[in-house]
Amino acid sequence: MKVIGVNGSPRADGNTFLAITEFFDELHKEGIETECLHVGDGRVAGCIFCGGCVETGTCAIPDNNLKAMSEKLIQADGILLAAPVYFGTMPGQMKAFLDRFMFPCIQTGKMRHKVGASAAILRRTGGYTTIDDLNRFFFSSEMIAVGQTIIHGTFTGEVLQDPEGLSSLRRVARNMAWVLKMMDATKSDIAPPHYEKRPMTNFIR
Repeated sequence: MKVIGVNGSPRADGNTFLAITEFFDELHKEGIETECLHVGDGRVAGCIFCGGCVETGTCAIPDNNLKAMSEKLIQADGILLAAPVYFGTMPGQMKAFLDRFMFPCIQTGKMRHKVGASAAILRRTGGYTTIDDLNRFFFSSEMIAVGQTIIHGTFTGEVLQDPEGLSSLRRVARNMAWVLKMMDATKSDIAPPHYEKRPMTNFIR
């Protein structure tokens, strides 16, 4: 089993990375493999809503960075979406990546029934707005969300001074490990529900 942490911070080794590391440490105790993907560096441009992925199931904009990271996420069993709070929600780089990656997955069911968790790292406010924005990608993709965490800290390292936030993060990690192990133990006995491709409609037709 493998879990990937998506680091949505422009800072590859800042507080968001430290939170992901804490989450991973708990998974390692359960024998689960982990990997961190840094998507907050702006290598992936935003979605232009061209609609090409509705037919193909992949983003129509050529992008080797997105392709490589998408393949890893599709192969993973669990996903942690972790983002700092900038101006009340996740940074634009994180949103750009999730739009480009998740929307094609919604059309194809590639992420359904994978296990997800979210974490927002912030100085003061905007935590629940960010968590709601991150969780929306789980629910739209038919993923199984096992928990969410808000951790406070401004300067690098300060998240390690938030014992309540870290405790919540560790609990969510244990929840993820438990659900992943249950799914693995029952996969030969309980078949997943039939996948129904969604029709694309709007409110006037």
